[in-house]
Amino acid sequence: METKPPIPLAILVGIQTPDVDDIAHEASLQELGRLVKTLGYEVIGTVSQRREGTGAGSLLGSGKLAELAALTGGTGVVSSMAPPPRSKARQRFEGTSAPADPAELDQDLTRKPEFVIVDHELSPSQIRNLERATGAQVLDRTGVIVEIFHRHANTREAKLQVEMARLKYVAPRLRESSGGGGRQQGPGAGESNLDLDRRKIRDRISELKDQLEAVQRDSDQRRSARRDQLRVALVGYTNAGKSSLMRALTGSQVLVEDKLFATLDTTVRILQPETRPRVLVSDTVGFIKQLPHDLVASFRSTLTEALEASLLLYVVDASDPTYEAQLEVSRSVLREIGADAVPSRLVLNKMDRVNAAERAALLEKHPQAIALSAHVPEEVSALRDTIIAFFEAEMVEDVLVLPYAKQGLIGDVYESARVLSEEYDETGRVLKVRGLPGAITRLRRSLAAT
Repeated sequence: METKPPIPLAILVGIQTPDVDDIAHEASLQELGRLVKTLGYEVIGTVSQRREGTGAGSLLGSGKLAELAALTGGTGVVSSMAPPPRSKARQRFEGTSAPADPAELDQDLTRKPEFVIVDHELSPSQIRNLERATGAQVLDRTGVIVEIFHRHANTREAKLQVEMARLKYVAPRLRESSGGGGRQQGPGAGESNLDLDRRKIRDRISELKDQLEAVQRDSDQRRSARRDQLRVALVGYTNAGKSSLMRALTGSQVLVEDKLFATLDTTVRILQPETRPRVLVSDTVGFIKQLPHDLVASFRSTLTEALEASLLLYVVDASDPTYEAQLEVSRSVLREIGADAVPSRLVLNKMDRVNAAERAALLEKHPQAIALSAHVPEEVSALRDTIIAFFEAEMVEDVLVLPYAKQGLIGDVYESARVLSEEYDETGRVLKVRGLPGAITRLRRSLAAT
């Protein structure tokens, strides 16, 4: 019977700077722990320190570094990467030494954590110094997020986006192998192995950009076809309940998991029960504090869904004490692409986890917000009514004449607007419709075309 490999163990490390209070610092470490859990690692401890900044060569002070090294089995000293000099006699002696007794190896059954996860973005030198001092593999917050995105990407577009962001993260953190930086022979002679690896990454990024542009052109064409339709985008922090709300509004079987970044791909479904004209609801990728800029840039296609929507629903987890900071993260990312100009409403989700006093305080602070739980059908139905009312206020009534020679366009009319009445005269079918001004203008152009 094949045994499963043991779950990797990890230690979290956080620096609390003067501009971060205790609640925010603790919340950030808890969020990092959930990110690490999403990777499949088990967190067995946390090392935290108050410092003026995160720019020190080994991040931590010498005392805290020694404390961390004691947990991981490291020396606590940032040693040189060069191997210690050994005489020929020493090498012969070590080469003939007897192998270790397996019984002796099993004497210490206490596993040391293999990973040190830091709640900040680290420079390549900081990662190297921490690894030398702790003897463990070091990942920073950005590295963890990039790795989660890499594992959860399913569609071709998402895989291309994540691979490009991952390579941009890895490139400056490449290092020479322990065997040293040998030189290439033949073409590219004089180039070290490290230079060669970096050049391969640059070439691969260039290929990915070309492939991604082709895929995104197709996505842009699909979005263009939906441009005159009623579109709602669910945006917000990861794990705020967007996918649960998406399922409740549309009846779709989208993935719902209590994990950070459970879904990366944009899902577009029709609001149910279906309306005329129909309303499209899109569930976008979640945001998170310190979301790597390369991932924001790579997921341009996903974010464009928010930019081109008619209405944004900012979904927040009302039961989270840091929901306001999470909401600001979402707004700042969308501000980068200009989506802050799109009309929006705040949705306080997971209200079933909030007591009466907290609920009253939330509604007093956000009187225009929509408070609900995605698991309560009556509250979801009220949200649906709010969405429809928003679009109704934007709609206008008009009269379209559909010539008898163009009856094939009747489906397009019913798809793009609500038909209030139909009559017939000598010119064709006379339709009284209600819809968005842009959709009616497009229909007029189609009817006028020869």
